[in-house]
Amino acid sequence: MSENNVYFSVDASKYDASKNFKVVRPSSLSNPKDNSVMFITEGFIDKWEAVLKAKDCIVIWPESKEVPAEVKKRHAVILSKEPRYGFAEFFNENNITWNTTVKEWDNVNGAMVCKGAVIGEGTSLFPGCYIDSDVRIGKNCYIGSGVRIVGRVSIGDDCIIRENTVIGSDGLTTRRNAEGKIITIPQFGGVIIEDNVQIGANSVVCKAAIDDTVIKTGCRIDNCSFISHNVHMGEDTIVVGEVLMMGSSSTEKGAYLSGNVVVRDGVSIGEKAFVGMGAVVTKDVPAGTVVKGNPAR
Repeated sequence: MSENNVYFSVDASKYDASKNFKVVRPSSLSNPKDNSVMFITEGFIDKWEAVLKAKDCIVIWPESKEVPAEVKKRHAVILSKEPRYGFAEFFNENNITWNTTVKEWDNVNGAMVCKGAVIGEGTSLFPGCYIDSDVRIGKNCYIGSGVRIVGRVSIGDDCIIRENTVIGSDGLTTRRNAEGKIITIPQFGGVIIEDNVQIGANSVVCKAAIDDTVIKTGCRIDNCSFISHNVHMGEDTIVVGEVLMMGSSSTEKGAYLSGNVVVRDGVSIGEKAFVGMGAVVTKDVPAGTVVKGNPAR
C-alpha cells in the first residue's frame, strides 16, 4: 500500500479530544503506516512496539492489556474487548466502504481495458476479459476470455491466467455486532503475482485486507481453486484443483497441495511439504512432511 493512498478521512479527535489529526488509511502491525487505523489483538500484544514505527494513528487496543504511555502519546487509542471486532466497528460507524468503481475503458481485441492499466509487450488479452485501471501486467502473459482482474493487482512476466478466473476479488472478512448483525470489514489491499505463474480456469484469488496477497514465482494453481485474502504462496508451490486456502494461510517453497485440500486460516504449509487429497489442515505442517486426512496428520 502506498504511503500516499487516501481511502477515507476520519478525525482522531472523535475518539480522543486531545488529538488533532486525521486517519486516511488502514495499516497492519507488519507494515504500519502514518495516519492509519490499526488494531492489535491480545495474542499479538508482544509485538506492540510495531505501532511506534508510525505516527498519528488510531490504534484499537485490547482492553485487558495496559496501554504503554508512549503509545498514548503518539496515537489515539480505542479500547476494545475484541480488537478485530473494534476494527470492523470503526468502518461501520464511519460508513466506510471500499468497492471498485466504474472506469472509462478501451476495447482491445474485445477485452475491456480501463484507462491507466499497463499491459506488457507480447501479452495476449482474449475477448471478454476485464482489466481494471490499477492493474499492471508484465510481458508475454496469457489472459483468457472472461478473466476479471480488479483493483490493485501486479502480474509479472510469462504468466497464464486461464478462462473465467477472478483476480482481486474481495475476501469475506466479517464480525457480528451485539445484536448479531453482520459487519463487513472493507478490503483495501492488493494482489502481487510474480513471474511464470499459472492459474487455471474458474479460480479466485482475493486481494488482501490491508497489505497484499502474494503468489511467488513459478507457482501453479489448478482449476476451480480459491485463494483467500492475505495468503502468501511460496515459490514453485503446486495447488491441485478445488483447493481452498483460507485467509492468511501460507505455503513455503515447493509445497504441494493435492485436490480438494482445505487449509485453515493462518496455517502455514512448510517447504516441500505434501498435503494429501481431501485433507483438512488445521495446524502448521513442518517442512518436508507428508500429511493427509481430516484433520490432517
